[in-house]
Order: sequence, then C-alpha cells, then structure tokens
Amino acid sequence: MPAPTASSQNTAFGSNAQQASVFDVLLSEQAVSREDYDQLKVEAVDAKKNPEDLALERGIVSEEQIARAKSRFYNVPFVDLTRTASSPEAMDKIPESVAARYRVLPLEFNEAENTLKVAMADPLDLGAVEFIEKKSGSRVIPHLAVESQLEVLIGDLYGQNLSIEVTEALKESGTPDAVGIQTVDIEKLGEVIREAPIAKVVATLLEFAIKSRASDIHIEPLADKTRVRYRVDGILIERLILPKRVHNAVVSRIKILSGMKIDEKRLPQDGRFNFKIGEEEVDLRVSSLPVVHGEKIVMRLLKKTGKVPTLQELGLRGTALKNLEEASRVPHGIILITGPTGSGKTTTLYAIISKINTAKVNIVTLEDPVEYEMPGVNQVQVNPKAGLTFASGMRSFLRQDPNIIMVGEIRDTETTELAIQASLTGHLVFSTLHTNSAGGALPRLLDMKAEPFLLASSMTCVMGQRVVRNICEHCKESFTPPPEMVENIKKILGGLYDAALQKQGNPNNSGPILYRGKRCEECGDTGYSGRIGIFEVLPVSERIGRLILERAPASKMEEQAISEGMILMKQDGYLKVMEGMTTIEEVLRVAET
Repeated sequence: MPAPTASSQNTAFGSNAQQASVFDVLLSEQAVSREDYDQLKVEAVDAKKNPEDLALERGIVSEEQIARAKSRFYNVPFVDLTRTASSPEAMDKIPESVAARYRVLPLEFNEAENTLKVAMADPLDLGAVEFIEKKSGSRVIPHLAVESQLEVLIGDLYGQNLSIEVTEALKESGTPDAVGIQTVDIEKLGEVIREAPIAKVVATLLEFAIKSRASDIHIEPLADKTRVRYRVDGILIERLILPKRVHNAVVSRIKILSGMKIDEKRLPQDGRFNFKIGEEEVDLRVSSLPVVHGEKIVMRLLKKTGKVPTLQELGLRGTALKNLEEASRVPHGIILITGPTGSGKTTTLYAIISKINTAKVNIVTLEDPVEYEMPGVNQVQVNPKAGLTFASGMRSFLRQDPNIIMVGEIRDTETTELAIQASLTGHLVFSTLHTNSAGGALPRLLDMKAEPFLLASSMTCVMGQRVVRNICEHCKESFTPPPEMVENIKKILGGLYDAALQKQGNPNNSGPILYRGKRCEECGDTGYSGRIGIFEVLPVSERIGRLILERAPASKMEEQAISEGMILMKQDGYLKVMEGMTTIEEVLRVAET
C-alpha cells in the first residue's frame, strides 16, 4: 500500500482546515491546552524543533498521544503493540537486521493476498517500504506504532527468539498431514507429537514465559489462528500468533506432558508437570477447556525455587501489619483473607504461616493447589475425584492434633461450620473468601448459614486485599499532578493526607509530587515492573461482634471499623501512590467500587 500523498493528507482533514500539523491535531483532541499550544509554538521556532517534540520532553503529552495524532493527520492506521501479537510467518519475512535498521515489526502475513502487515515508526518512509517489499516479496501494509514500543518488541521477539524459534519449528513440522492433526490412530498421534518441531514450539513458549516473569500462559484457538497470551504482573499480553494447523498438535504435546487423556476433547481436564531452564525449576498446573474452535489451554507457572515473601515485602505495614500480627498470635479463632481471584490471598496466607511456623506447633494445610512448599508444614493437596475436598479434609485434620489449620478457601456451608467448630475447640484457622471488601466477609458467612453468636465469638480478624503494579525503577519519573487529581487524593485520604504530604518532605503549602513510568525496555514498555499489595485489616472488636449478632450490613461494619482506626484498601493504595510505589490509575483499576 503506497504511503499517503500530500493531497490525501489534505483530503483526510479537509473538513477542518485549521489542523495544518500534528500539533494542531493534539490541540483539537485537547491533549494540549491553548496556553501550552501558543507558548510551545513560539519556543519551537527558537529551538528549531517540532512543538509536539517539546511537549513530549516536558511531559505534557505522551508518546502514544503523538503517535495517534500522527496517525490521524497522515491518514495511516495506528496499531497498539501492547495489544497486538506477531505471527511467526510474518516474522520469517523480515530478518532481524532489517527490522532493527528500519524500525519495523512484521505483524501478520496473508498468504492468499500476499500482503504483509507491519508496524513502523515512520510509515511515510517510502524507501523503507519499498526495500521491505523487495526483501519480503510481499505487498507491505504499513501501520504507525509508538517508537519505544517498537524498539522493545523488536528486541524481545527477535532477541529472545520467540517467533524465530517457533517459525523454524513450524517449518520443520511441514504440512498439516505431516503433523498428524487429522490422524485417528492414537498411538501414531502420540509418536508424531513427540517429534522435535512441536516439542520445540512448546519448550520455546515456556522459556519465554519464564524470561518474561509470566504467571500464566493462555493458548487460545480462534476461528483461523491460535493466539498465545502471557499474564505478566496481572495483565494479559498477547505475544504470538500460531497457525491453526498446529493447534491440536501443540495441545496434545502439553496434554501428554501433564498426564491428561489426549483422546478426550469434550470435557475439561487438569494436569501438571515440571519444567527446568538453567537453575530455575517451574511447576506447571495445566487446565484444558473445550471452547467453540477447539481446546483452550491455560498453564499456571509456580516457581519451585522462589521463597515465601514476608508480610512487609507484600506491602503490609503500620497499623494493618500490627493488627494482623496480633491476631495471628492468638492461639484460637478464624483469620480470613478476602478478595477476588488473583488478588494474592494465598501468598499472604503463606507469608503468615511462614512467620508463625516453629517446631512447637503442628500446622496442617489443605490447598488447591499447593503453590509453595514450606519445610515443617504438613501440606495436603485436595483431590475431589478421590473424595478429598475442603470439607472432608477439615474433618480428618481435627484427628491430626493440629494447632494451626489453613484451608485454601471457604466455599460452602459445611466448610464454614467446620472452620467455626475448629476455632471454638482451640484451633487457629486461616482461610480465604471471595468478597469485595473486608467488611463484606462477615455478612457473607452469615449467608452461608453461620450462626451469628458462633461467628461473633470465633472471628478474630478479616483482611481485604488487591495487588497493584509497581512503577518501573528504571524509567521512573516525578511529575506534579493537576489540581483535580490533588483534590481527589485529598478526598480519599481525608485526615491521612497531611501526614502523607509531610512524609514526602514537602512543606504544607506545596502540593504532592507523584511518580510514573516513562516506559522502557526493562519493563516491556509498560512503565511497571513487579507487584505490591494494598490492604484493609478489620480486627473483630467487641462492637463489631455486636453488629454480627444484629446481622448488620457490611456498610455498618465498615463504618465501625473506620471509627476504630481501619485504613481502607483504596486509602492504602493512595498512600502507596504518595510514596512513589504505584500510580492512581493502578489503584483505581483494582480497588474502584
């Protein structure tokens, strides 16, 4: 596709003659104010720079805002590389040296039309487009992308050899018949999928996941392709597109590794296997699910070489940490950790158990799955097929003379009753519950038919939590927040605001300084690296016990806890924003209700 000509540029904006430059587009989209626009226009002449470049240097606009404005001005489609994956066939069309030199990333190859969709920092570079067309032998369809994203992904996908390795393996796998996808003979299929090409594809996907610090791998069949996504720091990132013809072979290879039945494609299955790369060993929990276009595979990566983090490393401190530690020193009662799936509840339980684990106490855990192995702790994996559930396991535990019991999750009335009975007979019980806040846990247990008078006397502490991404330390920068953001912070923090401001070292008459990530290669162009928790800890005091007896709603219990000094989860998040650990956007993403 030829690049737009000057006439086509004018046509695209013929309806608004005032938009004579990229900077004008930024003004029309309110990315820059009229005041900044006028000032930067003048300064750009003296500095001999484009005004949009000056705006970027001063943090007024982001690189993505400029790229989208260029896309609109030059009438070239924009592509967000954080949400778009590259296919191995496309990567094979352009060697790494060409990709790096011309800052171009191949995205998709259409064999029927012989077209190659590419992302470029400068799609108007006709010389580069012509060279790539000759090199690839295909008609190039250029898309405009953020330059920093391009540099990171070119380095990732070529440097870490994800697409290259997969491309080479797919070449070796040959035609659909050679991979054995349509074969009915199960024994023959088993031989085929153990062959090097498919095994290499799976190994490459796993190696890339470990290098990328991914917690999960999603292999999803679509109508005409298979996409591979990785969950990094809680966010799913699409990284690779596989041809549809190899999907069944890749799935079968993973099924054999994880001990599943490869001929059963109509029912969900679970399995597990270990994978070792260098000194790092990873335990993979595998789940298959039949969907419309085939079987979807999700692999959870659990590092065997990792250590259990401390409560301080998770982000607990101050009054919240003090209340939780005091509750865990009581020899009986129930301590609950609440939050949605993926909010780090089990990791927090491990941190607490690790802290109180000594030779003087007998600790028994019932988990699904066992994520960390802790020396000196009797850990049991649930097995519903064999009749070992949370409820049946709890009954057996009470005959094992335990001091401390950890149950992975309270799911039903039976488990709730057993946990209460265990706490009332002198045991300390830890568990998790799916609720949105700490205050919501107690009414939820009442809904599970727990008797109010038993619950009031057995509950010790409830903690709600979420996980937010840390700002990348390699590209961290400070900025002065706009007045509306400062007002929002004051409103949420209330009386905590002044103390947080003083902790920053700012005089009372000046506003807060916040931080953000500029995005760099180290953080995969996200601006974030690693995660930390935000918490609210609700000790079950005498007054809250009375509210339980009255079957009071969650809001009443929360109000009482706040009056007794509880810091809300959102407030804890904003305090961590003021300390430069994360951003307001991250806190609102996970804690907005």
